[in-house]
Amino acid sequence: MEYVVIKCGGSIFFQLPPAFYQNVAELHNKGEVQPVLVHGGGPLISRTLSRLQVETQFVDGLRVTTKEVLEVAEMVLSGTMNKQLVQKLQQQGGKGFGLSGVDGRLLQATQSDNAALGFVGTVEKVHVSILHHLVDQGFIPVISPICMDEEGNKLNVNADMAAAAVAQALQARLCYISDIPGILVENNGETKVLHETTSSQIEQLIADGTITGGMIPKVRSALQALKNQVPETVILNGLVADSLLSFYQGAAVGTKISLTSEVGYV
Repeated sequence: MEYVVIKCGGSIFFQLPPAFYQNVAELHNKGEVQPVLVHGGGPLISRTLSRLQVETQFVDGLRVTTKEVLEVAEMVLSGTMNKQLVQKLQQQGGKGFGLSGVDGRLLQATQSDNAALGFVGTVEKVHVSILHHLVDQGFIPVISPICMDEEGNKLNVNADMAAAAVAQALQARLCYISDIPGILVENNGETKVLHETTSSQIEQLIADGTITGGMIPKVRSALQALKNQVPETVILNGLVADSLLSFYQGAAVGTKISLTSEVGYV
């Protein structure tokens, strides 16, 4: 079974057209590839925290997670976001099955070494037998990135990093769905999409401020995945019709990230 892990960002969730979910369902129903969705929910978490008057901070694009923030994050991610995504999939002919990294210890994590981040984790193990079982029953797994450590403590894991860990475990292609056409750079006075990029160029773009905020963990998780035998990663604009199908069919869409390749603009 060939898998593709699709990470759906919280910033684009409420903008995604029905065609996106149709694409996911079509990939699944054709039987040629098995989609697995991993989703975030940062903007809705921020709005909910604000409404509840809970302070929130970020360090290098990652949310600082106190116990109070973790409770809200789990409510939003494993509740609202996860079940809405499953619903939208099923409305377009997909058979979604929602779960979090806590369920069955699907995603086993350890707490970050950076104490400033609080209850933030790094995925150390993916129990892929759970995913294989769901797939065998005809489901499309939809995963919320709330995880658990060996002692049973819950941890918030960045969704980009969780998606990369799942892709590594499944040796699957990794596709980040965003609301932009890829990594944007200035070239000869024009803003263009960086069609292909490499690890060394990404570090340079981070250093010069071209890549900032939440894009930093996205591209670094992509590189880490590539180092761990993920065959291909790409950042796609989910608002463009059939961009997901075009990627799977080998078209030059979005920004393809490689360890080493030629750099190109479109």
